Amino acid sequence: MARVLVTGGASGLGLALAEAFLARGDQVLVGDLAEERPAILPEQVVYRRLNVRQQQDWDAAAAWVSQEWGGLDILCNNAGVAAGGRIDVEAMSDWERVIDINLLGVVRGCQTFVPMLKEQRSGHIVNTASLAGLVHAPGMASYNATKAAVVAVSETLGFELEPFGIKVSVVCPAFFRTNLHLSFEGKDEALHEAGTKLITRAKKTPQEIAVTVIAGIESGKRVILTDSHGRAITAAKRFARPLYNRAVARGGRALAARSGVPLP
Repeated sequence: MARVLVTGGASGLGLALAEAFLARGDQVLVGDLAEERPAILPEQVVYRRLNVRQQQDWDAAAAWVSQEWGGLDILCNNAGVAAGGRIDVEAMSDWERVIDINLLGVVRGCQTFVPMLKEQRSGHIVNTASLAGLVHAPGMASYNATKAAVVAVSETLGFELEPFGIKVSVVCPAFFRTNLHLSFEGKDEALHEAGTKLITRAKKTPQEIAVTVIAGIESGKRVILTDSHGRAITAAKRFARPLYNRAVARGGRALAARSGVPLP
């Protein structure tokens, strides 16, 4: 039975992961923004408010884990927000927000719990990135940048922490049905509208993604791709780059056509 902390665990993939860990008999602590325990959580789950932007919340979570559980086996840095905007439209404040949550939220979690995991000489860190961390569609520079950085941090720590018996995995799902679109902020309404459609019309459910993530954790995968689309497009980028470039360039032209600015 593993001791598991899932951030952003009161909705979407985080909730699906919490439920999947419970189903296999694990102890689960969920951290999220609500002051009071969300009614949607299974009663077996322990809940604490955990804003990944606040170090004091991380410190309090680590103190609780140490006192109540005596350690941690799996840290799921899952909390994140959607973002998107053309480079000349998205405000710098929006960049700062998505970096603070999607990237530095992961870094804070790792910095907080790695000393505990090193002392144990065991543990598994699971960071939620995105397929956007591996392939980079136009109009999503801030989101792509943070998710690519999470991939890089995860790979770095995988090798850095391996001597201490600590594993690190990064999850890179494509679009799936969730409420992530509700976290969109910023001025680029066209990108937000497009992103919302991609999320709400996706075929995969969070529960299906969670099953794949759990299997990847159990097999010790460093990079967990969750669907055939992700595997196909990452393979195209690596082995058929001209084909990949043409496909992504079409997206850039479509985005430009929607901008209302005359093209050369």
